[in-house]
Amino acid sequence: MKEAMFEELKESIRQAGAIRRGQLKPAKITQYPEPNVKKIRNQLDLSQSQFATLLGISIGTLQGWEQERRKPQGPARVLLQIAEKHPEVVFEVNQMKYQTKAS
Repeated sequence: MKEAMFEELKESIRQAGAIRRGQLKPAKITQYPEPNVKKIRNQLDLSQSQFATLLGISIGTLQGWEQERRKPQGPARVLLQIAEKHPEVVFEVNQMKYQTKAS
């Protein structure tokens, strides 16, 4: 590793430590809003059972999200974003899934 790159890396580690200790403010903070699961489900005009089936999750998981006892993570968050912005895609993929099972 070149000396300049090594020094830059050391400085970034020092800055990270200072941020963690509250001695320095981060230059940038990225926050992603929590999906409003109940609102998304209501926009699609689906029951909890129908929405859970559409997403491939249990009703208990859906209820936990809607009551904000749990938060969707990783791929589930992305799937909810797709369901909110492009519901036709979720319906289309789900229909293809069921057609494949029947074949």
